[in-house]
Amino acid sequence: MQKKIPKTVINLPLISQAIRSVTSIGANYCEASGACSKRDFKNKLYICKKEAKESKYWLDLIGKANPELKNECQKYWQEAHELTLIFSKSILTLENKEKSKD
Repeated sequence: MQKKIPKTVINLPLISQAIRSVTSIGANYCEASGACSKRDFKNKLYICKKEAKESKYWLDLIGKANPELKNECQKYWQEAHELTLIFSKSILTLENKEKSKD
């Protein structure tokens, strides 16, 4: 999608920020997979969730700045939303397991 977005003064920072947040999701998930503790794992999932939410924000702005790309942005926004839900559920499951041990 990045190649379809016109390189304007408005779009360049949006593209840059979107790329940073989107790639951070995968990087932090890789970090979570190699976590040294359950606490570290949960913390990395929190970061993944935060970055997925941020990605939704940037995709929304890109869609508003480029109405011709709104449908495509919406598709990627939905994927980021699904990731947010997955990470939220994973975090909740971990927290429930921690509570049941107490």
